[in-house]
Amino acid sequence: MLMIIAVLLEFTNYNSMFVFIQVSEFKSIEKFKIFNTNNLWVNLKAVKRLVEADALKMEIIPNPKEVDGVKVLQLETAAGAAIRFFDKAIGINVPRSRFLPVKATSDLLLVQWDLYTLQDGLVIRNQARANPENPSIELGPEFKKVSYFLSRFKSIPSIVELDSLKVAGDVWFGVGAILKSEAK
Repeated sequence: MLMIIAVLLEFTNYNSMFVFIQVSEFKSIEKFKIFNTNNLWVNLKAVKRLVEADALKMEIIPNPKEVDGVKVLQLETAAGAAIRFFDKAIGINVPRSRFLPVKATSDLLLVQWDLYTLQDGLVIRNQARANPENPSIELGPEFKKVSYFLSRFKSIPSIVELDSLKVAGDVWFGVGAILKSEAK
């Protein structure tokens, strides 16, 4: 069985690119260590009909960013907001017991280390953690990109006893690091 991932490249020309991969390959945590759980599944014929009717009136969202030290303005649309244009559209709310969102490397630190494990498809909090809240984590710009983040850890530190972490500057973590209480 093949899984099809379709990416609409240009609405105006109706061009699309299809990437075919085996389902077993898609599920591989070796190949896809990090992936986005915000998914949209659409019927491309329905998208084409809406585009041809000029019915997809999406709001532009300005998103200021910095890329390699240069300030840029990225113009985006919220793909999820397009759901209003489709008849019979549905949404599925996946409970936090099934996943933890990763939008920044500080979130990645929470899910990659020993605070949570995955058992039978459920996200399980480490019972050794006394504090019911997740640690507050602030990482400096040196940790912003995933490759920079990963390169700064020689091994996976323990964060079960961590309440807050604030890292700024050229910081590297050695083998066997244990982060506790409030670390700066």
